[in-house]
Amino acid sequence: MDPVVVVHGGGASNISKDRKERVRQGMVRAATEGYNILKQGGTAVDAVEGAVTVLEDDPEFNAGRGSVLNVNGEVEMDASIMDGKDLSTGAVSAVRCIANPIKLARLVMEKTPHCFLTDQGAAKFAASMGIPEIPGEQLVTERSKKHLEKEKQEKGAQKADCQKNLGTVGAVALDSKGNVAYATSTGGIVNKMVGRVGDTPCVGSGGYADNDIGAISTTGHGESILKVNLARLTLFYVEQGKTLEEAANLSLGYMKSRLKGLGGLILLNKTGDWVVKWTSAAMPWAAAKDGKLHSGINLDETTIADLP
Repeated sequence: MDPVVVVHGGGASNISKDRKERVRQGMVRAATEGYNILKQGGTAVDAVEGAVTVLEDDPEFNAGRGSVLNVNGEVEMDASIMDGKDLSTGAVSAVRCIANPIKLARLVMEKTPHCFLTDQGAAKFAASMGIPEIPGEQLVTERSKKHLEKEKQEKGAQKADCQKNLGTVGAVALDSKGNVAYATSTGGIVNKMVGRVGDTPCVGSGGYADNDIGAISTTGHGESILKVNLARLTLFYVEQGKTLEEAANLSLGYMKSRLKGLGGLILLNKTGDWVVKWTSAAMPWAAAKDGKLHSGINLDETTIADLP
């Protein structure tokens, strides 16, 4: 199998010109990291974890270091990962004070009999695994502070808007042995209630991976994605014989018509074909395959370059 990795940087209502190039470079770095891991014989799980870690460490994205803030001005993060080989999965929610929730999610998958740990239990497990605790303020950026202030002025607390708050990062990969995996990570939605959990850590909504079908990572309005099980719904259409493009359009279209929820997804099948689709204004993405790097942010805007 020729290895493939596809990454996304969350849906977006608008990305300012000065941020656009930084966001694009972040996508390129993440896809390149994942692809290099695959080329060096790493597994699909290694690749998606590696790619998402790059994005969690990049303050331009709503995950890890760039996470948006809850109503109290704190960072609470969610993440999940899945191995399509045996459907093993790991997820964490409402975690604080760690740099890379996706690494913790993988440890849940591999070192516990469980699929999902939350809040204090996740924190205790992280400590037992030797994951360093960092001061919460290290994850808070000036942009996130301004974003929270603006949202509070505009909305008042806890009013969800299906058209906004679309930030999540994710990756899907196919390795040389034909195994697929996904990883998704987020800081959630700005000004959320303390303890709010969205679609990202919920397997079947924020992502899914099955060697018999493919792998998917989603982004968008979390409550809408949860209600339609967007990830599994899309793969259900693939199982029914729809093309990747048809499957993505059907599931995103259903979520938009039924709930007015906007979103996006990256989708990969077991033979290495891939597609990126979204209904939000923009979705940064990149894909690496056959030595080529494809990337884009807005509709009908794809750049293709040779991988370094």
